[in-house]
Amino acid sequence: MTTHWTLPRILVGAVLLNTLIGPLLADLVIPDIADLHLHNPAWPPHAKFHDAQYIGMGTLIGAIGLVVLWQRTGNLRAQFFLAAGLGSVTWLAMFGALLFPGTAAQDPEHAADAAKVIGMDPQLFIALVMLLALAVAIVVERTRAPIRG
Repeated sequence: MTTHWTLPRILVGAVLLNTLIGPLLADLVIPDIADLHLHNPAWPPHAKFHDAQYIGMGTLIGAIGLVVLWQRTGNLRAQFFLAAGLGSVTWLAMFGALLFPGTAAQDPEHAADAAKVIGMDPQLFIALVMLLALAVAIVVERTRAPIRG
């Protein structure tokens, strides 16, 4: 009998868990960060709507991905790759969002004193770490023998 929770599945599960709760904590719950997002009085209601939409999408994508990853029947390898793909959506979208006109990773009033991690805005650094974890998981999974259901 093979182990269901292999290193690649654990990595994808960790990314999906972060996708599920990270945006909720950062944008709504943790005071110092939430004050720059949903609790920011300078943000118009429509900007807050889109942040709340992002929180909801992260929660749904993370939850659906975890359900898919948790399955122990069916095509487990296909389910793994589907879960990894779902796990990449919100993190890839952060970089994609910067390609649109008028967007920035920080609001102008906070950009000058915003903390950086190896020269990156913290949320972009976290996104990069999540994407690297998914890439490692996929590479390792592709080298493994398929799991038997």
